[in-house]
Amino acid sequence: MKVLFLGTPEFGIPSLQKIYESDKHSLLGVVCQPDKETDRKGNVIYSPVKEFALTHNLPVYQFDKISRDGVEIIRDIAPDIMVTASYGQILSQEIIDIPKYGIINVHGSLLPKYRGAAPVQAAIINGETETGITIMRTEAGLDTGDIIKMQKLSIEEDETSGELMNRLAVLGAELLITVLGEIENGIATYTEQMHVDATITRKFVKKNAGLNFEKSAKELKCQILGMNPEPIAYTNLAGKMINIYRAKIAPAEYITDQPAGTIIPPTCAKKGLFVQCHSSVLEITELQFPGGKVMSGKDAINGNKLKIGDRFETNIIE
Repeated sequence: MKVLFLGTPEFGIPSLQKIYESDKHSLLGVVCQPDKETDRKGNVIYSPVKEFALTHNLPVYQFDKISRDGVEIIRDIAPDIMVTASYGQILSQEIIDIPKYGIINVHGSLLPKYRGAAPVQAAIINGETETGITIMRTEAGLDTGDIIKMQKLSIEEDETSGELMNRLAVLGAELLITVLGEIENGIATYTEQMHVDATITRKFVKKNAGLNFEKSAKELKCQILGMNPEPIAYTNLAGKMINIYRAKIAPAEYITDQPAGTIIPPTCAKKGLFVQCHSSVLEITELQFPGGKVMSGKDAINGNKLKIGDRFETNIIE
């Protein structure tokens, strides 16, 4: 089949690579979001999907609004099918109707749970123990189309959303190639979602990432891992924002009667950095001070950046 790929971030690369390497499908080009980021010298930073396309001499198409600007161009490209993987724009029915076999999407959750922009982060933040990939038929709604194929994946105990995203991307690519073959051979099956069970996720931003130490250590750990690599969980101490990258739940015997947010024993350079939470204790294992590099909790104590009795501010998210 003649395939047009739509994607922007790293999540789409394994799927794009599989299509590119396939001897059964022809990759017509890629569509990705317009260039936005620049480095310190003002040079444009291309998205991972655009970088892949340029490296492999594939045509690149970028639209401020694909449903307004891309219809005639995509008609001229004339794909048999379109594949999306974290493209970043909603597709109109006019776009969806162009390819003979429609559009399919590689989605990082077990639909209908966790539709929307941040399914992988939401799964970790909510303490799920498993998630997976859904290959679905795209329709005009937000991740509401029929399910073609799903596969589960366990979430590791101390896995960040970035690490999980990478594993899901590889799984999604493998599942995608299977589904493309089934569609071409006319044997794909389509199952309507249980829409009543759907949950919608929205993009997490820095204001969502503040830590409230009145919560349990488990909740905080999930929030910290889910916010890594972006937007990164944080707390404040003496007016300074401290980014928190990783954490663990400490043994129950570490619990004290200190106020939530207080650094407590056995905090030391040998054992690590421990913070009293609601009826539990959190061990902060990786953090970053303003202008500094990411360091371990032990190094923060060893360098006298933090000490027993310091109390992190509690951030209440409205």
